[in-house]
Amino acid sequence: MHETITAPSELNKSNDNGAAIKRAAVSVVVPCFRCMKTIDAAIASVANQTLPPAEVLLIEDGSGDGTLDALHRIAATYKSGWIKVIAMPDNGGPSRARNTGWGHAKQPYIAFLDSDDRWAPRKLELQMAALDADPTIALIAHKMLVRPRNTPFSELQEPIQTEIIGRGRLLFHNPFPTTSVMVRRDLPFRFDENIWYSEDYFLWSQIRFAGHRCAKVNQVLALWTKRIEGERGLSDNVLAVHNARRIMRRRLMQEGFISPPEYLFSLAVGVLSRLRRKLNMAMHPERYAAYRSQPG
Repeated sequence: MHETITAPSELNKSNDNGAAIKRAAVSVVVPCFRCMKTIDAAIASVANQTLPPAEVLLIEDGSGDGTLDALHRIAATYKSGWIKVIAMPDNGGPSRARNTGWGHAKQPYIAFLDSDDRWAPRKLELQMAALDADPTIALIAHKMLVRPRNTPFSELQEPIQTEIIGRGRLLFHNPFPTTSVMVRRDLPFRFDENIWYSEDYFLWSQIRFAGHRCAKVNQVLALWTKRIEGERGLSDNVLAVHNARRIMRRRLMQEGFISPPEYLFSLAVGVLSRLRRKLNMAMHPERYAAYRSQPG
């Protein structure tokens, strides 16, 4: 689904020749908390899309350090109205910020981007092509890699394919990194603002177990600029994440998304996976580091 908008040939307002460009019918939602060091690169990766989105929503999450002013300065460097800055009254966490952006979004699809991550130039083009080919898809993601800041993207690997993700995949792990995800705006689910670990995994599971089709492009179309687990961030606390996922699966069972046998099986697999992971990290830390650098 695309829409044609009369706009300059580039999103930067310094190039205003009135040409018509095609934009994806996508609202990009970016939670922003004390992100002044990384947000410029994140937004530049959106502006450099081969098929740019119709709008970008920057949700300033009560940083209290000048981030809000920085976001307004960034917005002013692009065409008027393309970037909208929404200031939260206080810090409520990424789930509330993403839900706020979801509520303000005007486009049929919403794409999520973290303020310290970057998109590959063809990310939206390839995801929208997959949605055009199969409009029944409600959620589409892609692979990601952990790389140092400013690492260039590699060439795409042929063939470019889209895989439908079955419900069994989500029972055991989260195959959808948040920065890779695009969802239909009209879905009746939102991030649970009371969950601080695996809240994205819970939402994707609700969507898939409710019967909506989910898919994943077999290409690395975004880069994390920090480690997923180990140095910083909520996911550093591996035990807390494990417990959160156990609680999440119990809720999925209680709310009728999965059956009791599925819950018990996923619980057993989760315990075994955690034990194996701890053993591998203790015995082969260098292998674990290499594993984290593989596409996810």
